Amino acid sequence: MITKYLLAWLGLPVIGIINGALRQFLYRDALGDLTAHQVSTVTGIVLFGLYIWLLSRWWPLPSAQAAISVGLIWLALTIGFEFIFGHYVMGNSWERLLADYNLLAGRVWVLVLIWITLAPYVFYRLTR
Repeated sequence: MITKYLLAWLGLPVIGIINGALRQFLYRDALGDLTAHQVSTVTGIVLFGLYIWLLSRWWPLPSAQAAISVGLIWLALTIGFEFIFGHYVMGNSWERLLADYNLLAGRVWVLVLIWITLAPYVFYRLTR
């Protein structure tokens, strides 16, 4: 089961990239960078939630421990992807990448990470 969820993680960056492209091309100029980032965080949480809910329906996790493990693995993979892809492919500086973690500046990306970590457990509990 964990192997399926490891492979299913590949859907998360795809959803994230699509969500980010929609932000860049549809509403960033109209809303401004910070507000667009915040809106994109909410839409990302919703899209990730729908995807993870579907996964939980197709492949029910066998235990709370498995759900917690999946969430923690996804967290590590997501942060690793964000920094490797963001820096080496997109060319963002380390400072720019770390700026999305600054809650005091209104950057709420960390909420996506919290949701990705907790969602497998949340949907495991809801399907029990």
